[in-house]
Amino acid sequence: MIARALRALMLLQLLAMLALAWQLHHAGICWPLAGLGGVAAVLAARALIVARNIWHSRRAEAGQQAMAPLSMRQAVRLFGNELRGNLWTSSWGMLRPRLAVACQAADGLLPVLLVHGYVCNRGFWGAMSGALASAGVVHAAVDLEPPSASIDDFVPLVAQAVDALCARSGSERLIIVAHSMGGLVARAYLARHGEARIAHVITLGTPHHGTALANLGVGSNARQMSRQGGQPSAWLAQLAASETPARRAMLTSIWSRHDNIVAPQASAELPGANNLVFDGVGHVALAFDTRVQQAVLCEITIVSKVAQSAILRSSLPA
Repeated sequence: MIARALRALMLLQLLAMLALAWQLHHAGICWPLAGLGGVAAVLAARALIVARNIWHSRRAEAGQQAMAPLSMRQAVRLFGNELRGNLWTSSWGMLRPRLAVACQAADGLLPVLLVHGYVCNRGFWGAMSGALASAGVVHAAVDLEPPSASIDDFVPLVAQAVDALCARSGSERLIIVAHSMGGLVARAYLARHGEARIAHVITLGTPHHGTALANLGVGSNARQMSRQGGQPSAWLAQLAASETPARRAMLTSIWSRHDNIVAPQASAELPGANNLVFDGVGHVALAFDTRVQQAVLCEITIVSKVAQSAILRSSLPA
């Protein structure tokens, strides 16, 4: 569904490029330069969307804990990486959603289920999938559809994907790695199905306490992720109230102080969880940043070793 919508959007962007190039050509500009002008105009529009999100996130941060300051070079790098991530996912990755396959599965590492965020599909995970495959991590992904549904309605899809990956890998448990809204879907899964199949959940840029930018979104899931009067939505508050300290301890929240979608940024910090904080990384770029990927692989390795040790202890005679 998302792939079809993005193909239509890409077609509209292409038509816009051609129309502008044609107008520039008729204004007396030669074709190569006119064509470049059309491309530049569309790229500028995409860049403005990223800039608008950064502006909204900074407004929402007002009155909260201030962002860590960035140098001009760091700010430009953050903007460039976030724009590149947006362009790659929406103009290529999610149009042809595919995952990398590990040449050889690494012994002792639990399988990983990837859960994408708001208005995305499994194609979002191209870069992370490559990192997992290189490390020998068996993994799969789930598509959350329809994109405007309630977060609770996505839980059965995750449950099916969990069972399928466990059956395919021969593992009784797995690790969920989730981006943005996907982290809330993972927590909702745990609330409904418990920890029997899940060894750990790693969230990337998840608005655990809501985000002001969700107020601009559409769909039931956007309302669930919203902040109302500076407070998490009733749905988020109910989810948090249902969680025990033991459940929180099986979550790792990776987030950025410069997230341009989660606003205020500290909304991604989850009390009781293992919080890993980065600077100078945008929302989409969290899945592409090599430092974040290494942190995810490190968490997968640690959790897998702990799980393996628990299995060995349980097999020893009393």
